[in-house]
Formats: sequence, C-alpha cells, structure tokens
Amino acid sequence: MLLSVSCQSDNFLSSSFLQSSNPSFISLKRTKKSFQNIYNKPQSLSLSISCSSLKIVRSPSLDKHVVKQNKIRFVQKLKTLLLSKPKHFLPIHILAKCRAYLCIHKPRSILSMIYRYPTIFELFTIPMPPTPFNATKSGYQLCVRLTPAAKSLAMQELNLKSAMSGFLANKLQKLLMLSSHRRLLLSKIVHLGPHLGLSPNFRSRLCNDHPDKFKIVGTSYGMALELVHWDPELAVPLKSPPVNRGLIVDRPLKFKQLNLRKGLNLKRRHRDFLMKFNELPDICPYNTSLDDFPKSSLEAEKRACGVVREVLGMMVEKRTLIDHLTHFRKEFGLPNKLRAMIVRHPELFYVSLKGMRDSVFLVEGFDDKGVLLEKDEILVIRDQLMALVAEGKRLRREKRKARINGTILDDCDNNDNVELEDGDYDDGDYDDGFENLFDSEDSDLEYDFHDDDNESSMLYANGGNAVFWTGDDNGGSEPW
Repeated sequence: MLLSVSCQSDNFLSSSFLQSSNPSFISLKRTKKSFQNIYNKPQSLSLSISCSSLKIVRSPSLDKHVVKQNKIRFVQKLKTLLLSKPKHFLPIHILAKCRAYLCIHKPRSILSMIYRYPTIFELFTIPMPPTPFNATKSGYQLCVRLTPAAKSLAMQELNLKSAMSGFLANKLQKLLMLSSHRRLLLSKIVHLGPHLGLSPNFRSRLCNDHPDKFKIVGTSYGMALELVHWDPELAVPLKSPPVNRGLIVDRPLKFKQLNLRKGLNLKRRHRDFLMKFNELPDICPYNTSLDDFPKSSLEAEKRACGVVREVLGMMVEKRTLIDHLTHFRKEFGLPNKLRAMIVRHPELFYVSLKGMRDSVFLVEGFDDKGVLLEKDEILVIRDQLMALVAEGKRLRREKRKARINGTILDDCDNNDNVELEDGDYDDGDYDDGFENLFDSEDSDLEYDFHDDDNESSMLYANGGNAVFWTGDDNGGSEPW
C-alpha cells in the first residue's frame, strides 16, 4: 500500500492510499506548475511513502499479558455461567450443552476440565427433581459450583464494580460521546464490557442508577444505549505522556526525535513520515467528526488515531481486540483499513499477533518492561484469581508425583469421589501451558469470556426453568 501525501509550505494537506506493486520507496517531486509559480501560489511538494512492507516487531513483554490471561479463559467463562444463575451452580448435563461456548471439543470431557482447577470449582450432587421427564430415574444429579475462595473473589469483584458505578458511568459516557449520534448498540457495547470493567448487568443497572444520563432506545438494528445528557468537562482528550530523554541539560533538541518503545527501529522514510505526522496540530475526537475533514486526509487519520487512543485509554488493561474496534467503524468514523492504520503508528499502538485474532495495546500505558503503569483494582482481584489457579496446579502436580512414586498423600482434590463421565478418554497428558506462558502459540488473545466472536456461544437449556439469557450479535451471543 502506497501513501501519497501532498504538502504545501511544509504543511500536510491531504493524503490518499494507492495500490502499488513496488513498495518500500519514497519520492519527492515538484510539479511543473509549482516551478512556474503561476498566480503566485506556494510551491507544492508531493511526498510518497510506502507502508505495505511494514513488519510488526514483536514485544514479548506485551505479548505475555495476552498469553497469561488466555490460559484462564475456561475459568472465566465457566465462572460467568455459574454467577448468572440464582443459586450459582449448574447441573453437568446442562453444562454439557455449552461446549461451543466453553471451547471444549470432543473427546475431551467437561469434567476433565473442571478437575484441572480444584481450587476454583467443586462438584456436588443434588436429588433429581420429580418431573415427568425423569419419572423412571432415581438418585442424584451431578452439579458444579465455585469453591468458597473463588466465590469470595467473584463477590469482591462484583461489589467493587457496584461501588465504582459513578466512575464506570463516566467512562461509558465518554465512549458514547465519541459516537456521532451519541448512541451505540448494546450488542456492540457488550464486546467491550469486560475490557471497560462493566458489570454483567450494566444495561439495567446504569439506566436505573443514572436515568438522567442514559436511556435505552430501539433502532432498526436493535436496542441501543443513548446518551441523554453529557458533561462537557469529560470531553477532554488524554494528555500526552511525559517523555524522559535522559538529558543532563534541559535545552531544546537540535534534531527531531521520535519516541518509540525500546528495541523498535524504523526505516528512515517511515520515521520521517511519523515526525511530520506528529507535527500536525492535535485534534479533539470529542468535538469533531469524520465529516469535518476530507476523506483519506492526514487530518482524518490524526482524528482516527485520537479516537483509538481514547478508547484504549478507557480499557482496564489498556488493550482490546482489533475486531472489537472494527465494530465501531461507522459510529466512531474510523477508516475501513483500521488495522493498517494502527500498524502504521507504532509510536502509539502495538499489535500483538498472539492467537487467532490480533490485539492492540496502548503503548503509553506500559513501561519499557511491559508493566502496566496504572493498575486498576479489578486487576488486583484478577491477579488473586491467577494465584488461586496456580495453587491448584501445584496441588495437582504434587498429587501426580505422589501417584507415580506410589506414596499416599492427603486428598488434595475434593472431586475424587465423583466418577468421571468419559472414563475411556485419557486426559492426563494435557497441559494448558499455565506454567510456561511462552511455549504455546495457540492463544486466542483474550482471556475474557465475552470476546470470542468466532465461536458459536448459544447456550442451550434443558427444560423450561433452565434458560440462559444472552444477547445476539451477528450469529454470536454473549452471556450478559
């Protein structure tokens, strides 16, 4: 892809994206009229820069966030299913119908996956309900629920989100202000809900707690959340992060410098383009729209970069899937080739290639070692959940060694008295890679349980009283 930029008096005016079979070149030329200087017009300069050959330089420190969280994707998904029920448990025969959502494919059994997390889930039995469907059956049915420690963490997270209702309302208010019509489809907001830190019942909770700010309206595309009133003080873009160049004497730089993450080197033509791009005046994404600038102009790209930067700044982990951003192209005025634009600006964003779908990071939200600069309280609870999962892995590892050595230890797994439903399937050699985070290349980029658009996540019910409420979106569904 070739980026052609026309300049006048060292100021960028417009840009157009052209298809080129000969990438990786830069050219400067003057038009014939500019040399003649007819009508005393300023001389124009055409700058052509190719961006089709850009390669993404991987950052292991940032990729680690994606891989690590992906390892507990099953835990998060099953936890959401359990918390969505009034009594916080589910029978196994109903859970077996949710394989597509849980990403468990035969011949692997659901029970074998539950056994892998003894500190998170526990099995128990309840009497069979006296219904005509099982009149000839007797006994008990197997169910799964959270352990007391895992349930305590889940309740802490829900209570924290409830206490942060005002803060989350302001965050969602800023998100709606980026839209040209001040409204967004609920089915699209659901995709960003976990990343924004919203609670599963945000649709009803926010409208009830803040009726003066939000309301749900019907559109031809479905139900949408509309902004009734907004605070102008919230329409303030993120401040540029301070740059520490390590200079002994604080004086103006003799040469222009581009702030890039450690270990990233760009070609000279690409650096020159980014320097010129950064010289453009800042554009507030809240007070402007796509119609205010010519299509495919540098000003439009400047605004689009500002929109993506604002959205990523609202995320708890300062990252999300690129697929989620593409859902808002029309509402936010983003270009069709959004991924190419993000890759073209490594000074602002980092694209992680881990897994089936690409993930985008806000570079300024992390230090050189990949550590998040501002850690939300929700992330502290998630770290405690990770520690609880690691503890369960340690218990299973010790039990496996004891079984191999022929010694007898105390029962570390409370589920041993339950018979495995798929007894002929050997699942002992399976490793989810929790200890070795970088040994696996099949991470799905997202540990959150609401983000797998490629999955068929319809939750089937067994009987009239076991119904999972979901929200449909382009064939996929989300358990909110």
